[in-house]
Amino acid sequence: MSDLVLGLDTFGDVPVDHTGAPLSYAAAIRQVVEEAVLADELGVDAIALGEHHRPEYSISTPETVLAGIAGRTNRIRLGSGVTVLSSDDPVRVFQRFATVDAISGGRAEVILGRGSFTESFPLFGYDLADYDKLFEEKLELFVKLLDERPVTWNGTVRAPLRDADVFPKTESGRLATWVGVGGSPQSVVRTARHGLPLMLAIIGGNPERFKPYIDLYRRAADQLGTPAHPVGMHSPGFVADTDEQAKEVYYAPYKVIRDRIGALRGWPPLRRNEFEAEVAHGSMYIGSPETVARKIAATVKALGVGRFDLIYSSGAQPVAARMRSVELFGAKVAPMVRDILAG
Repeated sequence: MSDLVLGLDTFGDVPVDHTGAPLSYAAAIRQVVEEAVLADELGVDAIALGEHHRPEYSISTPETVLAGIAGRTNRIRLGSGVTVLSSDDPVRVFQRFATVDAISGGRAEVILGRGSFTESFPLFGYDLADYDKLFEEKLELFVKLLDERPVTWNGTVRAPLRDADVFPKTESGRLATWVGVGGSPQSVVRTARHGLPLMLAIIGGNPERFKPYIDLYRRAADQLGTPAHPVGMHSPGFVADTDEQAKEVYYAPYKVIRDRIGALRGWPPLRRNEFEAEVAHGSMYIGSPETVARKIAATVKALGVGRFDLIYSSGAQPVAARMRSVELFGAKVAPMVRDILAG
């Protein structure tokens, strides 16, 4: 699969320095820029930055950080993972990413989603009772904006538009746009209906359980007469020199953040044996370059996806370990994946 895209994702988790002290939010954002620069130098295809409004994460405006990365990189694709469209304005999202596209020479891409957290809704004055309607209507408007022609649109979640021309235009004439989906069949069909690429968030359990969603996307596209783009996926992982080192660096910070989020959602605390099982058989890609490469290649082959992004940060990991993970992914994992699939 010579056209396979291999990328990295981060939410800008606040890491710790060599003394174990957490970085400031400003330093954490600058650290993400350095990781993106390294990924670009090593030939990683894409980097995606998530939008969050929680204390564990430093990035609330991915496109702002992407603009900074654009000025220091040459080839890597620059995306969000995801932009929470429901609590934003489609026109402003388009304008901001069209601007990143200009700065980067056409490397911007936006992944739109509803998000896995809901903090942005009260923060920006939206009612969670409108959760589905907000995304449905705003996605409809965003798709119209992608044609880069004057837009007339009426809905219930924002003011109508009449022959509104939106600037800046992209040089290519169309902004690269995906829809991020966590596992809802309705969301998969909606993505196909709009003719957009599908990005699956596969963050737990056997990844092959998502194969029916990929089949549904392709079947829906065929029935609706829309293009069936190569499907992408992103999953958590971490690369170190050995399997044991990778698990030891990853587990403690991950457990802290997993238990904090789990308490909000009624989940029991994570146990080490559950973590080990997920690493061995689930959707965590943690280990040495060889281990991670073999598992990624097996997943890509089983699901038939055209893009795999590794969510390479989780919780308060040491800066040096995170940089090493990026280095190993770009220098060793990505080439190994391609060699395995080619062989």
